[in-house]
Amino acid sequence: MVLVFSGSGRHQDQRGGGGHARFVIGAVFPEAHQQHRQLAGHRHHRALLFADARADQDVRKRVKSGCQLTTDGFIPYLPAVNAAFGQDVHFAQQTKVYAQNFPMPKRLRHELKPQGVMEVRTRIRTGNPDRALISTSHVERTNLSVRLFNRRYTRLTLGFSKVLENLKHSTALLIGFFNFCRVHSAHGMTPAQAAGITDHAWTIGELLATRA
Repeated sequence: MVLVFSGSGRHQDQRGGGGHARFVIGAVFPEAHQQHRQLAGHRHHRALLFADARADQDVRKRVKSGCQLTTDGFIPYLPAVNAAFGQDVHFAQQTKVYAQNFPMPKRLRHELKPQGVMEVRTRIRTGNPDRALISTSHVERTNLSVRLFNRRYTRLTLGFSKVLENLKHSTALLIGFFNFCRVHSAHGMTPAQAAGITDHAWTIGELLATRA
């Protein structure tokens, strides 16, 4: 999940009528490095629960029965995955514990980077997943790509979206480009080619001319 700010007043809170925090939930197929799903919405507890359910239902339609699924430790994933997959999934959650130096020096408080991974905690939720394949690193790297290639997701900048609909459209263009146009260094082709969806890397013109 990627959190991002959008709205008209970056330093005003929701009660003051200013900006709001939004979220994007993504799913990644690691072998093809393909982004399966990106769902944007409001950062609100009920909205997150609803969005998790929608995202997992969508992923369920795109994968084979008995697939393996890994998420981070975000609690709303549990009922969402159960509702979408039931027992027909090998599901694990992985949480990374980062080192924190407290009290943190004042000069470092503005830095958002973690201080290093101290521990990785894995919990099997459903089925019998292959422990060698349990990892959140692929989706974490994809989240980094989202922030890198779409300035609306970059922290501490003025490039944030003022309208949620514009954020959704921008995200859709990014995912389309990432899957169909951009050649991935891991396998020398686009994720769509690696997944067998297309036989060539699309041009931007092809992407814009194709209707979902």
